[in-house]
Amino acid sequence: MSGETGPEKDRRPNRLIHEKSPYLLQHADNPVEWYPWGDEAFEEAKQTDRPVFLSIGYSTCHWCHVMERESFSDTEVASIMNDHFVSIKVDREERPDIDALYMITAQMMTGRGGWPLTILMTPEKKPFYAATYIPKYTRVSMVGMMDLLKKTEEIWRTRREELEKSADHITALLKSHVNRNEGGDTPGIELQDECFDQLSRMYDQENGGFGNAPKFPTPHLLSFLLHYWKRTGRKEALDMVDLTLRRMRMGGMYDHVGFGFHRYSTDREWRVPHFEKMLYDQALMAYVFIEAYEATGESFYGKTAEEILSYVLRDMTSPEGGFYTAEDADTEGDEGRYYLWQMDELRSLLGGRDAGFEDAAGSGFDLLTGIFELREPGNTGNEEEFGRGANILIMRQSIGEYAARQQNLDADRARDIWERCRVKLLGFRRNRTGPARDGKILTDWNSLMVAALARAGRTLDPLYLDAARRGASFILRQLRNADGSLLHTMHGKGTVFLEDYGFFIIALLELYRSTFDPLYLEEAVAAADRMIGLFEDKASGGFFSTPDNGEKHIVRLKEGTDGSLPSGNGAAAQGLIRLARLTGKSSYEEAAVRTLRAFSSAASASPTGHVAILDALGHLAGPSFEIVITGDPKKDDVLGLIRELNGRFLPNSVVVLKPANGNSAARLEAAAPFLSQYASGSGATAYVCSGSTCRPPTGDPSVMLRYLGE
Repeated sequence: MSGETGPEKDRRPNRLIHEKSPYLLQHADNPVEWYPWGDEAFEEAKQTDRPVFLSIGYSTCHWCHVMERESFSDTEVASIMNDHFVSIKVDREERPDIDALYMITAQMMTGRGGWPLTILMTPEKKPFYAATYIPKYTRVSMVGMMDLLKKTEEIWRTRREELEKSADHITALLKSHVNRNEGGDTPGIELQDECFDQLSRMYDQENGGFGNAPKFPTPHLLSFLLHYWKRTGRKEALDMVDLTLRRMRMGGMYDHVGFGFHRYSTDREWRVPHFEKMLYDQALMAYVFIEAYEATGESFYGKTAEEILSYVLRDMTSPEGGFYTAEDADTEGDEGRYYLWQMDELRSLLGGRDAGFEDAAGSGFDLLTGIFELREPGNTGNEEEFGRGANILIMRQSIGEYAARQQNLDADRARDIWERCRVKLLGFRRNRTGPARDGKILTDWNSLMVAALARAGRTLDPLYLDAARRGASFILRQLRNADGSLLHTMHGKGTVFLEDYGFFIIALLELYRSTFDPLYLEEAVAAADRMIGLFEDKASGGFFSTPDNGEKHIVRLKEGTDGSLPSGNGAAAQGLIRLARLTGKSSYEEAAVRTLRAFSSAASASPTGHVAILDALGHLAGPSFEIVITGDPKKDDVLGLIRELNGRFLPNSVVVLKPANGNSAARLEAAAPFLSQYASGSGATAYVCSGSTCRPPTGDPSVMLRYLGE
């Protein structure tokens, strides 16, 4: 029974009411006297001699909502927290540095992590207890908040030295975790083979993906496999990507009505998702589908990428061009309610001929039940959570396969009918109470989206370039300080992280490759110089997660391990290698090599945990290509060379376009001085180099492609 006593309207907001984060504002009316992370909270803990209760989550986190309802909105729990702890709330998306540090702590202490993340620590920020979701009352295998708080308070009061000794020990372990990246030799390319072998053993040959439930999309693993296939020709790598992408796209992980991918699947078969939608998943999934389209030419991949991007541009884009962070899994307190369907509901909407069928082939409902696995009692397998009769749209066969089994129905007509049905379902669904949206705009996640849109602009449709340009412009205008240094968020109080720089450099390079606007190369150079100056570990190589002038934590992390996103060090190394090849400045490649050496031992011990590092290694080791095109970019001969390159799968390549003359040529030579040796004649010329060898210049697209094929 809840300890809530007073009416909601009589409750005064806590200190979080002055924050900008949607997640922190969700907790501003809690009876818990929350502090935001900062000096004030830790000074209060020291002055009052109380331990710190740190809670980390994010606005679209289902179990964060559950814990908020059960405990943080409860006056009985709040009374103990307020009397005996200093309580701090952190938005993990706003402060990934704090989240990463204490997530490593939780994994060291408990062997697992997740959100909400709960950490108990000393006023000196040294942790002594870690957990994820905690119910109000103790269950069979899970301590409850009431018991945890009371027991901790007692030990803090009577046996303080035990907690402090434990906190010192955990802090020492954290420091040793960082110091494990002490450097070594540059890893060999055979590490990619070891990574592929490990992924092959983890691979689910029936359903695609890796491991058991819960199953995450991990698009960076799929990108690695595509690059590995391109380098080695091992078709098994391409087959693994193909099955995984197809099964994810057909399963309940995909929103077949409104498009986009949900966060992860709760089962091995990609059937029942956790329904939140994250911007970074859309960006990385769109990117890998574009890569698969380039690699195979199969329209299925390109169409899926376009669908993902249409969702983002429709529902996740601000009027100014930035991209929102996420959409919630919960609606009106229930997970997935917005996305679920009852059979009677579908029958009523699509059962008549007005749904799109104009002949004897049947109704839209007939098509729906032919394509999707739908059941009267529901197909979620969890009536308790989702309700009786609830259905997720899960494809059991493609539209083409369905049409081939029907009389008087060809695939094109079936696709047209399904599109009419989909639009009708989307319109109906949008009249429901929709999921809450986290309107934060983050530099790192926005950069991933800009990169995907830029690549789509040269591979799928040039119209995507407008959105990519607007996204980059938003970062350049709204997410920078007056001195040009980046911010993590618009309201982030000056914080910035390695991932902001690493992903932004890649986004700028993708935009340069798709537009050949020298602005993006200039900005990439400026960002790389700042990143090296602010983040590089001058002693051991690689990059710290936080800048030299940032907040001082008990440990300054330097991470090369991938998580839901590729690691910041992997992204930094990839961007620096590409930038070195584009500009001819070896200092960028030298910084990338120092990064690879810093994580050589860690990558050798866990190749599948360091695929972003290994992708950078692949570009460094080659084969790779540097292509310079000279000539008038408005003339057909130059455009013909560019068209031949666009849409081809050349993962370890860079392309520079040097105009015949003018301001753009001068700006390019300033950013890339080596270009001064390339004369721009009257006609288009392509210069193709690989390794230390350059082929004879040519204006013939077929000859250029032959060089690339060699």
